[in-house]
Amino acid sequence: MINLSNIAIQFGKRVLYKDVNMKFTSGNIYGVIGANGAGKSTLLKAICGEIEPTKGTVELGSGERLSVLSQDHFQYDQETVLNTVLMGHDTMWDVMKEREALYSKSDFTDDDGIRVAELEDKFAEMGGYTAESDAASLLSGLGIKEDRHYRLMGELSGKEKVRVMLAKALFGNPDNLLLDEPTNDLDLDTVQWLESYLSEIEGTVLVVSHDRHFLDSVCTHTVDIDFGKVTMFAGNYSFWYESSQLALRQAQNQKAKAEEKKKELEEFIRRFSANVAKSKQTTSRKKMLEKLNVDDIRPSTRKYPGIIFQMEREPGNQILEVENLKAVTDDGSVLFDNVSFNIEKGEKVVFLSHDPRAMTALFEIINGNREAQGGTYNWGVTITTAYLPLDNTSFFQSEKNLVDWLSQFGEGNDVYFKAFLGRMLFSGEEVQKKVNVLSGGEKMRCMIARMQLKNANCLILDTPTNHLDLESIQAFNNNLKLFKGNVLFSSHDHEFIQTVANRIIELTPSGTIDKLMEYDEYISRDDIKELKAKMYGI
Repeated sequence: MINLSNIAIQFGKRVLYKDVNMKFTSGNIYGVIGANGAGKSTLLKAICGEIEPTKGTVELGSGERLSVLSQDHFQYDQETVLNTVLMGHDTMWDVMKEREALYSKSDFTDDDGIRVAELEDKFAEMGGYTAESDAASLLSGLGIKEDRHYRLMGELSGKEKVRVMLAKALFGNPDNLLLDEPTNDLDLDTVQWLESYLSEIEGTVLVVSHDRHFLDSVCTHTVDIDFGKVTMFAGNYSFWYESSQLALRQAQNQKAKAEEKKKELEEFIRRFSANVAKSKQTTSRKKMLEKLNVDDIRPSTRKYPGIIFQMEREPGNQILEVENLKAVTDDGSVLFDNVSFNIEKGEKVVFLSHDPRAMTALFEIINGNREAQGGTYNWGVTITTAYLPLDNTSFFQSEKNLVDWLSQFGEGNDVYFKAFLGRMLFSGEEVQKKVNVLSGGEKMRCMIARMQLKNANCLILDTPTNHLDLESIQAFNNNLKLFKGNVLFSSHDHEFIQTVANRIIELTPSGTIDKLMEYDEYISRDDIKELKAKMYGI
């Protein structure tokens, strides 16, 4: 249990929020949402004591333990992977170290014996005798293989460290758990594992995430930071988003009578309740819909970018033909081989692989930026493409302002380019910013504006939701569902894949798995799981 009493957080003259009185109870998972800069991570830092609130108090239940997903990935570089996870239960770790120190003494006394007996009782009570196997199980579930468990953290890659830090936060079944962007750098299979793991947690969980499917799958409540306030609603992200959009439409329709608005709200709750009741996220422990109430939900102050892709010309019947394509890394590892497919008109294809470098290699090859180690590809003569690469660093190595930067990629005057930047929420003096000082999210919005200039009939998107906030992801997702041309993309965002893709092609070292179906069906079918194991040689 976490209880916030009269919390206020202020930096200088800027007040993030005040008068926050809220109780987070065990058995529930709270998704914390809000625009960039609203104070989502700050709220978690105040709860764990990393920063002091300007006013108010934070209280945990008596004797309860709090665990936090650390963002410092270098803090434990001199520790082994397994020990780093064990340190997640600090009380148990202290007992372990004192116990080891006593056992190693050469002049072991009677008092030492009494103390060791006390420590052994505590150790057993906390599950110490299965701690290493429990930690190893967590690591394996998060994709850290056993041969890496005894290596130093400093020897791991950045993505591996993220997973170890997540295992550390989860270890020991903490009573209260704070997770800030836990799905960052996790592949789709590992995110699915984490969703399943969190569904069984009995404690209190607060999570900040830009992954909508993850929030929908695990959250029982939504904590919205907006209007300088922190407000809690029963229900997941989709309920909050749809109900806030409904509130916006009703606010814009001034002529609607109060009775009509109430009826519309009640019908919305009934429809949403029926949909959630049928979904696999519902468990006996989670009663998301017990207290659904949209009366207090107002139109959000968030701004959604205007991501609008339009085609200058209709594509012909030949889109893209790929024959026996092969890609190999510099060290000789085969990313994919014997890859053949033919893209049909109107298809929106997600490319998957156990190795994310495979999708990037494919996109770089078909965009002419990388040589294949075998095979051919041919674009139809009517096809125009717009490419969003995974690494956009090379595009921003200048001191041009945003208008001058964007003008490199199209024809028009400053007003024309400012209109495209305005769609992507760059307004006023912001368009004079130098592109080499932009944040990751701002760079992505610039790259999307660049794509929109092309009016292409085939979009190629390598992990398009990277660095984007929830509002940008939602706007991007909504437009791709309506886009009439072809989309070839990769993504770690489950909801993005499920709602955009109508075809799935998985790239393996021994060929492709190619299916016309929705993603949810693809990941659930046993015959496809068996085929994948065969193709990857697992």
